[in-house]
Amino acid sequence: MTADEPRLLPRSGPEGKHSYLITDHHGGPVSRLADATELMQLHGGNQLVDHAIALLPDEPPGDLRYLAERLTEALRDAPRIAESRGRRLKHSDQSWAAAVHP
Repeated sequence: MTADEPRLLPRSGPEGKHSYLITDHHGGPVSRLADATELMQLHGGNQLVDHAIALLPDEPPGDLRYLAERLTEALRDAPRIAESRGRRLKHSDQSWAAAVHP
């Protein structure tokens, strides 16, 4: 994310629309609140995955179980993707900063 690019906030606004934060620094109070909210959401997602993994083997086979297993897999992958993307973006930002400010 560049300094001019709005940050997508972790909660939807009115009518389910995306909410964005426009700021020129990342350490402000709304940015910190968004960071904390994202961490809580990722933690909550991980807890749901653990709960689903424990419950699903006892469910009878069928469409609902299949759907729940696929949703659990997707939710399990989401934090890993977010972490990977964050690392890549951080590395990209550092590479860009080094190129601009040698």
